Amino acid sequence: MEKRVLFKSAWLPWVLIAPQMAIILVFFFWPAGQALYQSVLQQDAFGSTSEFVGLDNFKRLFNDPSYLASFKTTAIFSVLVAVGGLAISLLLAVMANRVVRGAGIYKTLLIWPYAVAPVVAGVLWLMMFASPYGVIRYALIEMGYDWNHLLNANHAMALIVMAAIWKHISYNFLFFLAGLQSIPQSLIEAATIDGASPWRRFWTIVFPLLSPTTFFLLVINIIYAFFDTFAIVDAATHGGPGKETAILVYKVYYDGFKALDINGSAAQSVVLMAIVVALTVVQFRFVEKKVHY
Repeated sequence: MEKRVLFKSAWLPWVLIAPQMAIILVFFFWPAGQALYQSVLQQDAFGSTSEFVGLDNFKRLFNDPSYLASFKTTAIFSVLVAVGGLAISLLLAVMANRVVRGAGIYKTLLIWPYAVAPVVAGVLWLMMFASPYGVIRYALIEMGYDWNHLLNANHAMALIVMAAIWKHISYNFLFFLAGLQSIPQSLIEAATIDGASPWRRFWTIVFPLLSPTTFFLLVINIIYAFFDTFAIVDAATHGGPGKETAILVYKVYYDGFKALDINGSAAQSVVLMAIVVALTVVQFRFVEKKVHY
C-alpha cells in the first residue's frame, strides 16, 4: 500500500514549500510576466514613454530575415550540442565504468569541466583556436588545414559547439555513470553466458535500461542549448562571422542591450520561451513513450 504523510496542521505543507515557491515566482513567473507585458508595448530606449502596440512587435520579428535565419542556426546548434554531448558522455561513462585501477582519478577529471563558468569555457576554447598562438589552430595549420573562425561560418559554429559540449559533458557523464552502475550485473552475465557480444549486450540490455536517464538528459540538454550557452557564444564568436552563430538567446541579448530594441527583445524572449515549452511538451508526449521505466 502507498504510504502517505499526514501533517497535524493544514498550513505546515504550505510553509515547507513556501521558499521554493517564492524562488519560482520571483525568478521565473515575474520575469516571464514582465517580458510578456513589454512585448506588447513600444518604448523609447530610456523607457520614459510607452505605447500599446499589440502584436506589432511579433509581426516585425517574423518579417525580419535575420531573425528567421537565427531559427535555423539555433536548430543546428541545439541538435549538435544535444546529440553530440549525449553520445560523447555515454561513451566516456561506459569507458569509465570499466576502469578498475585509478577509476576515481578518471571520474574526477571528467567531472571538473562542470565547475568552469560558461564564459570561461568560451574564452578557453577561443584561445586554443585563436591566431597565431592557439595550440589546436597551430596543429591544424601544420596538418595543412586553414582554420579561421573569424571568417568561416562553419568553423565558428564548430567552435561554439565544441565549447558547449565540453562545458556540459560532466553533467551528462555523472547521470550516465550512475545509470550504468544501477544496472544489475546478473543481466549482463546472463547475456554473456548466452553468447551475446559486447555490442549486442549494450544495445539490447544496457541502453534500454538507460532510457529514463537518456530521456531526462535529452530534455535538459535541449534547454541547455537554448538558454545556457549564451555566454559561450558571446565570449567566443559574438554571434559572428556576420550573424552566422547568433542563436536565439544571443539575439535576445544583442537586440535588447546593444541595439536598444527593448520591446523587440522582449517579444523574442516570449517566442523563445514558447519554443522551449513546446519542445518539452513534445518530448514528454511522444519521446517518453519509448522510455522503459
